[in-house]
Amino acid sequence: MSAPRHAIGRPLTAVAAVNSLPSFVLLSLVVMLASAIAAPPVAAQAVVAEDARAFSIGSGTLLLEAPASWKRVQPKSGIVETEFAVPSAEADVPPGRMTVMGAGGSVQANVDRWYGQFVQPDGSATKDKATTKTLKLAGCTVTMVDVSGIYKDTPGGPFAGGKTIDRPDYRMLAAIVEKPVDNGQTERHFLKFYGPAATVAKSADGFRTMIEGMVPAGK
Repeated sequence: MSAPRHAIGRPLTAVAAVNSLPSFVLLSLVVMLASAIAAPPVAAQAVVAEDARAFSIGSGTLLLEAPASWKRVQPKSGIVETEFAVPSAEADVPPGRMTVMGAGGSVQANVDRWYGQFVQPDGSATKDKATTKTLKLAGCTVTMVDVSGIYKDTPGGPFAGGKTIDRPDYRMLAAIVEKPVDNGQTERHFLKFYGPAATVAKSADGFRTMIEGMVPAGK
């Protein structure tokens, strides 16, 4: 089909050709184009939503899956690799936070640092009320920590310093995963779940199941 022409015989430009269409045709084209742009790829969204619970540590060599009720969120800090918001126990109780990151230092040094983030209302030593245990999972040594008390929260992050905020009746469940690497060294990955004691208690089994369900990639 030849291009539409003006009365003087010259071909219309693309813009002029569109402008020459009836208004109801133009409106239909605009609606169709807007729908095509706005419509999300449903299948892709379903995959993202389903996979949001699954995450990895150790450069993708170890796989874990968070409980179904946890919501994956953008990490608040650049040193955090993965973060989940954990549903609160009650309407007026803040949600919990579960973070994943790698860091240096020995296991004991990091456990002691966590103890230092809590104080006890009765003035006793936090380490005397905390519990730890060691597991063997997916070829790794995993140290589990359970500590509670008044949490000395640092909004800027654990290494940012600055003013702390006291959070009474808080609890932390944490896991340090020690993964051997080819050069004879050991990688350490830290999974830390903390929040109001009631919120942590509600999801404590889910956190432990997530840790104990850790598997090597491809298994």
